[in-house]
Amino acid sequence: MMMRMRVGGLATVAALLLAGCGSTVKLDETPVESRTPTAVSGQAGATGNAATASGGTGTPAPQSQVATVSLPGAVGAGNAAAAGATLGRVVYFDFDSFVVRDEFRGLIDGHAKQLAAQRGKRLVIEGHTDDRGGREYNLALGQKRAEAVARSLALLGVQESQLEAVSFGKERPAVEGQDEAAWARNRRAELKDR
Repeated sequence: MMMRMRVGGLATVAALLLAGCGSTVKLDETPVESRTPTAVSGQAGATGNAATASGGTGTPAPQSQVATVSLPGAVGAGNAAAAGATLGRVVYFDFDSFVVRDEFRGLIDGHAKQLAAQRGKRLVIEGHTDDRGGREYNLALGQKRAEAVARSLALLGVQESQLEAVSFGKERPAVEGQDEAAWARNRRAELKDR
């Protein structure tokens, strides 16, 4: 009887330890929040009317402060071919994301064709983030952004030996500022010839 209680107690302790070990959040397992653009009126930080959460509790639903920002070099889906023709050098990313947006597929395709034609040419892809978040997290996110662009190029036939992905995190901002326009310009991967 005493042996069964000890085995049961050990099993309970082991289960609790295993449950505690699985609580770390890694970059690629971070939950994704849907952020729809909201119009910001008048004062900075104005959110407009707060919607109520479903269920009729009367508590306001969380509202995003992300506003739509027009970026230089960003091309609409209809102009993707033009982006590849001019061979832009910057791929912009959404907040806390390393997914290459469809609007930059033409740019990546143009670079892939150029690199496939010139096998001796090398490209360094520098990943950058805005200044929000910790240094280590931003270095990891910048690396993921650079690797996402490199992976896109490799899928289009570029040899991996031609590509180098590096991260600068938040250390080299493109512009200074504490607003969405500045942050959007800093969330990028830059393609540089080597």
